[in-house]
Amino acid sequence: MEKCNENWFSDWFNTSYYHLLYQDRDESEANFFIENLIHYLNPKLDAKILDLACGKGRHSLIINELGYVVTGIDLSNNSIDEAKKNENEKLNFAVHDMREAFEPDSFDYVFNLFTSFGYFNDSIDNQKVLDAVAENLTSNGWFVLDFLNSVKVVNGLVPFEEKEIGGVHFNISKTFENNVIRKKIEFTDQGRDYSFTEQVTAFSKKELEQLFKNSQLEIMDCFGNYKLEEFKKENSDRLIIIAKKAF
Repeated sequence: MEKCNENWFSDWFNTSYYHLLYQDRDESEANFFIENLIHYLNPKLDAKILDLACGKGRHSLIINELGYVVTGIDLSNNSIDEAKKNENEKLNFAVHDMREAFEPDSFDYVFNLFTSFGYFNDSIDNQKVLDAVAENLTSNGWFVLDFLNSVKVVNGLVPFEEKEIGGVHFNISKTFENNVIRKKIEFTDQGRDYSFTEQVTAFSKKELEQLFKNSQLEIMDCFGNYKLEEFKKENSDRLIIIAKKAF
């Protein structure tokens, strides 16, 4: 299998085409999930929350509107430039690599939402993300990972689809090989051909449990959708893990 460019995320996420392709993400679903999550966690109003791999900050904004102090970090300069337009006294954004600690021992909660994990070719880098999460957390701080349910995604993988958005015709192919789900996005715009790749390691629940343990993150609960219902391996839409810093 051809290896993906190890920095594919900085190349692709920094383009306007990435935001064009995903412009119709469901905002009501995002609001619904955040409200359920906050109700479940019940953070104090002075809690500090880190939105890890925040993109343009849509989740950060929702959390902030509920009254919390939120910092969003992402590797994409373009996404953070857009997110910064919404900054206020209790909402800030910064460009940062999630494999490195941002502000050690500073956050009561770290959220990593909408499958923003498992991007790296090297498994050590994925572990570094969780190590950094633990370092960012205060003692007994909480971590929420909102990941795909790899079993359901792989079983329902659509090999090819086409989308016409904003005058751009996207050809999208998906493969699963060596435990990696890969999406290739090809299109032509203004006479120029483009090709980008997304990838995510198809971690199972058991594999994630081991990664969490390695980073001293103790799993407290696990859910299978944004209603926070029980996780079921074969048919849950999501794999949402709630963990606590164990040191």
